[in-house]
Amino acid sequence: MKYLFPSFVAAVALWVGCGRAADDGAKGGTTASPHPGITLRQEARKEPAPQRLTWAVVDLTDPRVSLRVSPGGPDPDGEGAWQTTLMPPTAVAKREGFELTVNGDFFAVKKVEGGAAGYRAEQWATVIGPAATDGKAWAAAVNPRPCLVVKKSGKVTIERLVKPGADDAHVIAGNVMLVEGGKAVPPENAARHPRTVVGLDEKGARLTILVVDGRRAGVADGMSYAELAKEMIAAGCHTALNLDGGGSSALVLREGEQFAVKNDPSDLRERPVANVLGVDVKGAK
Repeated sequence: MKYLFPSFVAAVALWVGCGRAADDGAKGGTTASPHPGITLRQEARKEPAPQRLTWAVVDLTDPRVSLRVSPGGPDPDGEGAWQTTLMPPTAVAKREGFELTVNGDFFAVKKVEGGAAGYRAEQWATVIGPAATDGKAWAAAVNPRPCLVVKKSGKVTIERLVKPGADDAHVIAGNVMLVEGGKAVPPENAARHPRTVVGLDEKGARLTILVVDGRRAGVADGMSYAELAKEMIAAGCHTALNLDGGGSSALVLREGEQFAVKNDPSDLRERPVANVLGVDVKGAK
């Protein structure tokens, strides 16, 4: 499968997602509403560095919309150390019927002596942070990790957890908090990479997802933590965290019966991952 990022008009202003309106004519890029409660925008920039961004805004007040966390493949060893198997986000999205899907937590894989390098579908894997699906906790962390949490009440929060709580229906973790209380968290490093980021407005009414392409000289540099924080604050986010990035960064959209990767993964193909964050829209099938 070939993934091509469309040609876009260069844009220097941000598309605002966490509760503000965007002026497409002024900002360039393309905006669409592919499913109820979901707005998708893609843009390219030349300054101050070449960037290609894919944004999604999810209206959490829409009763048709729900967020779910799903592992990749089945648990390969029961009560053993491994929790799931790697699966491409498009395959998870198709299995679960998600309208929108992004890659999730950082993960480790079981090394096989003599096996090929890289990440492959069906590799045994474990996520680094806490994870829960449909009220069942299936992973915990050694130290607190920033997590996007869907409560059993339906409320969505971003908080630091070691393990999912009794009131948590879905949990997916990242590595660092980028924005807290509407302010940037001092970054740990300045390296630019492909990124996947999620953020909430102050009321928890809108989820903003940002996928940044990278590792493509002259086309897409990727972003640092500081740059990501600036983007999410400008988008009106009160809290935001960084999910797994690099070659894992992918945003998948259901288009009829097809599931399309809308960004341009740095591996030049979709990387299988250990878990995903999915958006389900009732009646959209």
